[in-house]
Formats: sequence, structure tokens, C-alpha cells
Amino acid sequence: MALKIELKPGERIIIGDCVVTNADQRARLLIDGAVPILREKHVMTLSKANSPAKRIYLAVQLMYTSKQPEEHHALYLRLVKQILKAAPSTGRFIQNINNRILTGDLYKALQETRKLIAYEKDLLDHALRQQSLREDRQGNGSAA
Repeated sequence: MALKIELKPGERIIIGDCVVTNADQRARLLIDGAVPILREKHVMTLSKANSPAKRIYLAVQLMYTSKQPEEHHALYLRLVKQILKAAPSTGRFIQNINNRILTGDLYKALQETRKLIAYEKDLLDHALRQQSLREDRQGNGSAA
């Protein structure tokens, strides 16, 4: 069964190790075969990988798009150690990602890593709210 993908004008997609850019009209592609496919909105670039979870996503993406995914395992494991040390509560997400990698389902590993990115954002937002509350209390002369 072919995968059907619709592209907006100018939208890009990675198919295998090629980047395909749509022209100025909507296009519908039917893709047969087992090849890595990533829409532009799901592609992580080095410049966008500005947090631990996003760097893990980039490592999994490299595995997914590579003909030799094991070449990126050491990078992935190093990044996982760092995030687990800084935020042990990410362990449940890492476990899900690891399970997908071990079963060879790297696309699903990417999906699981998006959940980790969302969780990381929630953690950072919570920390910023807590800091803001402390600063407000200190500014009002209240003891923190």
C-alpha cells in the first residue's frame, strides 16, 4: 500500500537521502517502498537543536535517515545520559524511545521524542513560572 503525501506550494520533504521541494502548486505524491520520509515541519536542524530533548531528536533523526543508524548510537547514548542526569523524570520518555530504537522502529522513536520535547518545554515553563513568583514575592517585600 502506497503512502499518500500532499505537499503545499514550496513545502519540502526528505525522502531517503534526498530533499524534495514542491513547486508553486499543491502536489500529491504516492510513495511505495520502505524509505525514511520526513516532512519539513518534523526535520530538526543543528541550529534548531537548542535544548537537550531537541538534540536527542536530532540524534534519532540521524539514525532514521542513515543507512548505518548504529553510527549515531554513541551520540544518542551520551545525550540520554546528560538529560537523565539533569532531569530524571524524563526516564519514562527515554524508555519509550529506547524501546522503539531497539525494535528498529525509528519513525515511532521520533514520535516518542516529540513527546519528550513537549515534556521538556513544560518543565522549563514551570521553572520559569516558579522563578517569576519568587521574584514577585521578593519585589513586594515578602519573604521567599
